Amino acid sequence: MPTVLIVEDEAKMRRLLELNLGEDGFTTLSAADAETGLKLLRTESVDLVVTDLKLPGQDGLAFLQAVKQLNATLPVVVMTAFGSVETAVEAMKAGAADYVMKPFSLAEMRMVIHKELDVRQLREENRSLREALGRRYEHPNIVARGPKMQEVLATVERVAPTNATVLLGGESGVGKDLIARAIHEKSRRASGPFVKINSTAIPETLLESELFGYEKGAFTGAAASKRGKFELADKGTLFLDEIGDVPLTVQVKLLRVLQEREFERLGGTRTVKVDVRLIAATNRDLREALEQHTFREDLYYRLNVVPIDIPPLREHKEDIPDLVKLFLSRFAAESGKQITAIAPEALHVLTDHYWPGNVRELQNVIERACALANGSVLGSSDIRLDAQRAKAANSSEPVLPEGMTLEQWEDEIIREALRKADGNKSQAARRLGLSRNALRYRLSKIGIADDSEKE
Repeated sequence: MPTVLIVEDEAKMRRLLELNLGEDGFTTLSAADAETGLKLLRTESVDLVVTDLKLPGQDGLAFLQAVKQLNATLPVVVMTAFGSVETAVEAMKAGAADYVMKPFSLAEMRMVIHKELDVRQLREENRSLREALGRRYEHPNIVARGPKMQEVLATVERVAPTNATVLLGGESGVGKDLIARAIHEKSRRASGPFVKINSTAIPETLLESELFGYEKGAFTGAAASKRGKFELADKGTLFLDEIGDVPLTVQVKLLRVLQEREFERLGGTRTVKVDVRLIAATNRDLREALEQHTFREDLYYRLNVVPIDIPPLREHKEDIPDLVKLFLSRFAAESGKQITAIAPEALHVLTDHYWPGNVRELQNVIERACALANGSVLGSSDIRLDAQRAKAANSSEPVLPEGMTLEQWEDEIIREALRKADGNKSQAARRLGLSRNALRYRLSKIGIADDSEKE
């Protein structure tokens, strides 16, 4: 069994952890201060460290940095007093794997330790991923001939059996929902529910009640109690798409669910406990949101346990022929036509395209081609690409208008999007491919008032 090093200056807490982890099958080593802990790390084989952030002599953060110098991959779980979230976030930045707030339950500590050991095993296996790519990974409805998508599926295979939180990144249309479902179907929760929610499809004022449910009378129109997505996903997986657009008020409750597995419904006082694995997805860089203070640092580190970046279609064009074959068989059957193949010149048009809309755009192109085709073979005349996007991708003209800087051009594009949306910021954000928070940030930079008249 794994060996856990406990560094805690309070003798009673140290002994309690030793006994509890010992009953759970772990081998334990213990130290009352950082110096003793470092000596044990140099002489003993340790799989995980649990340490208090407040230690005599060398403090917990300095001890954490010393541990990382000895072994950069060794997971460290830090304990900190309730209310010291800022310190915990600093520890995560310094390399801590996770943190627990005192007072904590022993069950919570065991759960965190098991999760981090699972993640460590996953990361160790991923070091040999390149060698393991000789094996072909497959999943229904996911095409992965090329090495980049094979790497994604290989990570899915390794992370699925664990309970680790997964953060999926990638442009819009790359298939994040398919990867999330693949993780669920290959996990121990496969027999449980898979619940999906897109935060951008729900008004900010309703998102909290959709996620956590509400009690009768919680607000006008709440004629009866309703379970939220977290309760519906109990013993299963919740896929939260566009996590970067979740309001800060809801982020607080999300953090609590990830830490304590419990919450209260809107307007309720009863604590609801759930067993849910969260898979989050975003098409934007959350680190930029951290800089703009629109996303909580502590929530980011809770979510970013196992990040999986899904490449855009233009970076794995070798998968296009198989994707075309998959979509062709699906949409030919739906349209009731006997379309059996695609001509080489038509396939060349598809592989030569830039695909700013990724796999979703390719799917739409094939669906349109099947609907309009007359023969049994799709020809190049049946392929209708977005003319403006195709022109922009292949144009040799200057990228920026003459005499205009990139910043000036971006400002003008934002103003034009607002004009076309008649001042509606949510609509303008969708046109620009931005989150509402990111648009508000850019509006403040160019001096446009962020009133709430046309949201």
